[in-house]
Amino acid sequence: MNASVRLSASSLRAHKRRFAGTFLAVFLGVAFLAGTLVMGDTLRASFDTMFGNATSGTDAVVRSADAITTPGESEGVREPVATDLVGTIEKVPGVAAAAPNIQGAGQLIGRNGDPIGGQGPPTLAGNWITDPELNAYRLADGHAPRGPGEVVIDRGTAERGDLKIGDTTTLRTPDPVKVTVVGLATFGGEDGMAQVTFTGMTRADAEKYLTAAPGEAATIQVRAGPGVSQQELVDELTSVLPKGVEAITGQESAEENTDMISSQFLSVFTTLLLVFSGVALLVATFSIHNTFAIVVAQRTRENALLRALGASRRQVTVATLVEASAVAVIASAAGLAGGIGIAAGLQALFPAIGFPFPEGDLVISGLSMALPLAVGVVVCLGSALLPAVRAGRTAPLAALRETAVDTSGASRTRAVTGLALIALALGVTLTGVLASPSIWLAATGAVLALIAFVVLGPVASTTAVRVLGGPLDRLRGVTGGLARRNALRSPKRTAATASALMIGVAVVSLFTVFGASLKATMDQTVARSFAGDVAISTPSFGAGGSGLSPRLADAVQRLPEVDTAVGLGRGVAEVDGKGRALTVTDPVALERTFDLGEIRGSMNGLGADGIAITENEAGKQHLKTGDKARLTFTDGRTQTFTVRAVYGRSELAGDYVITRDAWAPHRTQDADTLVAVSFKDGVGTDDGKAAVEKAAAQYGNPEVQTRDEYAQSAAGGIDMMLTLVYALLALAVLIALLGIANTLTLAIHERTRELGLLRAVGQTRSQLRAMVRWESILVAAFGTVGGLALGAFLGWVLVEASDGASDSAFAFAMPPLQLTVVALVGLTAGALAGLRPARRAARLDVMRAIATE
Repeated sequence: MNASVRLSASSLRAHKRRFAGTFLAVFLGVAFLAGTLVMGDTLRASFDTMFGNATSGTDAVVRSADAITTPGESEGVREPVATDLVGTIEKVPGVAAAAPNIQGAGQLIGRNGDPIGGQGPPTLAGNWITDPELNAYRLADGHAPRGPGEVVIDRGTAERGDLKIGDTTTLRTPDPVKVTVVGLATFGGEDGMAQVTFTGMTRADAEKYLTAAPGEAATIQVRAGPGVSQQELVDELTSVLPKGVEAITGQESAEENTDMISSQFLSVFTTLLLVFSGVALLVATFSIHNTFAIVVAQRTRENALLRALGASRRQVTVATLVEASAVAVIASAAGLAGGIGIAAGLQALFPAIGFPFPEGDLVISGLSMALPLAVGVVVCLGSALLPAVRAGRTAPLAALRETAVDTSGASRTRAVTGLALIALALGVTLTGVLASPSIWLAATGAVLALIAFVVLGPVASTTAVRVLGGPLDRLRGVTGGLARRNALRSPKRTAATASALMIGVAVVSLFTVFGASLKATMDQTVARSFAGDVAISTPSFGAGGSGLSPRLADAVQRLPEVDTAVGLGRGVAEVDGKGRALTVTDPVALERTFDLGEIRGSMNGLGADGIAITENEAGKQHLKTGDKARLTFTDGRTQTFTVRAVYGRSELAGDYVITRDAWAPHRTQDADTLVAVSFKDGVGTDDGKAAVEKAAAQYGNPEVQTRDEYAQSAAGGIDMMLTLVYALLALAVLIALLGIANTLTLAIHERTRELGLLRAVGQTRSQLRAMVRWESILVAAFGTVGGLALGAFLGWVLVEASDGASDSAFAFAMPPLQLTVVALVGLTAGALAGLRPARRAARLDVMRAIATE
């Protein structure tokens, strides 16, 4: 063992540059993984501290005991509690103070006329609680609201909207309310709670604009007297609270808020980063394996001499693994430091781009350090294992050979295995997306397809390089022909080098195809379901935004240019025990403006006790026209509805439709999510849109869009997602680029004598550089073409699997322009990867190169 270690140390000292690419690949992968874990821990701890500080004076929270949660949402909707309970609570022994917390949606308009926030995080409004211990917000400047129209806003919102104390602006509740900023507040010591906006009003204004009726609050905040613990306070409160109302400790409330942030943002964000860390490490695996495979091949004679001198197979294998271990440990340790640097950089960067990363020290846990270190070492050792075993099998007689011919790419066993894997992958995938829809079968087929591509790589590389490099003979003459032959020399090496880039390109192509398909799906949905001319909507997606005034549709309907204007509101209820979203609208106008497919029954007579449902939901609930359905609302009341219509399509219209009269007794803060408008015959789109915009201006100036514009804006979040994906995948492409450059550099070292002879017989430096660059481009072209094919296939699988798992019909789309850009980026990466090896090859001294053994 000692001899193996000494041999490895000597080899590393003598050939440090050989492992530069491996070091960088491990370093980048581990740094990304460590940075993700550290950032996740830091954000989680920071939000824990922030919510803990903000609610430190609240010892108990009184709220409705039950919540209705609809599919796809983590946080349920609760019934308001009566503010009259405050008087009862204040008489409970151990209670020092209690205050109602009235809360709803409210979106401020900035100085430039644009709404503030709404792109995901909620935009909140509520009453300003005068007890500073019970108020999560702290007044930093100005004074608390004292009269109608006075508000306090958080500092972060003020900065984003360029608002200051004394300014007058509009608050959408969703009805527009003129407000004057009289104070600025902080939350838990920060300018705001992430990108959530908050507007504090007087209690009278909050009841007027945010509740269905006075005397209702979201919760009641309670502070304990001296010597009373939170649990003791909750026990005392529970004994006096009416049925359906519960009390939880302030600590439990803070933990729920942290969990909500974690489930809605942190978990999704960190999971996304971890997935791309995995992609980067997978790409790194190919680069590392290729490096060690080439190094072992170059040292065949050296290892054979060691075997001839008495070294055992085990000693040679261990010597190679010790080299890999040294590189793995050093690179992984450096990656940990790099990961901490990445987390610190993001902590400084986030506030600059508008996301207030909570202040505080980085949280560096043992797991955040141990896991990336272990992953880096395992990835490096696992990648080097096969080359190490191959090195140990070197026969002593190999020392007498000048070269060895690589015929691995022509292996019949490899070809048969690869084809069998492709057949199996296609069978499993098609079963999972067509015959018996299953996400797990589709995912299994996708993984098998990836493995099949890797196994078949060396077999396919020979044919692919001949086809892709065919034009080089005509375009670049002898230089192009030599580049093609060099790429063909070792099919296994070419495939392994290209595989790293192939995976990066495949993932990019996968998301490109899926993003284009989502856009096509939205276009298809709007074109098929929306028969109106323009749509009025708020420029928001996710939880943010205050919605549209329910009075807006009626105001637009009165315009002489308009035939039909229908608003789509949203409610929630339990349908036979399951939480479901309800569309609250005028069913007759809905039928005229939206294509609902085949309708059984009539949308005309729903009234206050009728409901219309989609055919799909009717099948799930075993309902048909004339049947009864029991709906339980957030106010705890249960009402029996008659199914008076079953329609074919949901999409924009939703699965359950009730009238506004049916919803009115159970509503809280009423708002529409969309107003669809159809013009009268002879009214042009421009004239009609201008008239609607004028009418909408009085209701907070929401955006008025044509059908095409609405479809594009509804899909606007997809472009943001793709931008983030491309930025994250840049790391994987960078690692692949380093792998190509490292392979070419090692190959040039291997071909030193050959390159010297080429120079001796007349090849110029520029021709030599061009030969190496074109070889790099050919390898990149092979990886890029394979990645595009694999990515397109996986994109189709993801779209079809989503279609099978969803009630909505997904459309598959192949975006030629974007995929062409991906292909050009892949080829450009190949050209860039070949620059340094080409320069190094051109600098070789001819006489020394010829003399090299």
